[in-house]
Amino acid sequence: RMVSALTMVQAEDSVTDRARWSYLLFADEIRRASGNPRDDLRELFGRICFNAATSNLDDHPRNHALIAKGERWRLSPAYDLTPTPVSASDRDLAMACGPAGRIARKSNVLGAPGRFLMEPAEAASIFGHVTDTVRASWHSTMRKAGVSERDCEAIRSAFLHEGLFFEPSG
Repeated sequence: RMVSALTMVQAEDSVTDRARWSYLLFADEIRRASGNPRDDLRELFGRICFNAATSNLDDHPRNHALIAKGERWRLSPAYDLTPTPVSASDRDLAMACGPAGRIARKSNVLGAPGRFLMEPAEAASIFGHVTDTVRASWHSTMRKAGVSERDCEAIRSAFLHEGLFFEPSG
């Protein structure tokens, strides 16, 4: 059995319902439905960090789901992860990832750790681990998967974009 995040947050795949496209709302539903909410929420939070770090802007709620192989619902394995190189310094994810909405910025991603049953320090540690791993291995991972050097250069701007670490003043 499988149910998409779109269904879980009671939204439609339409422009008018996109305000409900939210990792925070999905996290609330995971706390309610998951057989292991703490682990599933930690995993979901790591995926948010990964999506922000790799500019996976195709992270809409049909690309997240809960599955039940038996009686217990669990977060599905990750799927449809697509780095998107764009020229803008800021990136917006398809789903709201923090109190400031969809903006893929560290301060926003780390803005609501309690929704994921985490303390701020744990959320910051996960963010740091994910971004360090992406920094250290995106290029070699792509090359091992058969991506040409030319294509790696073409998608380089998707990884750890400038706006991810921007800290607003004041």
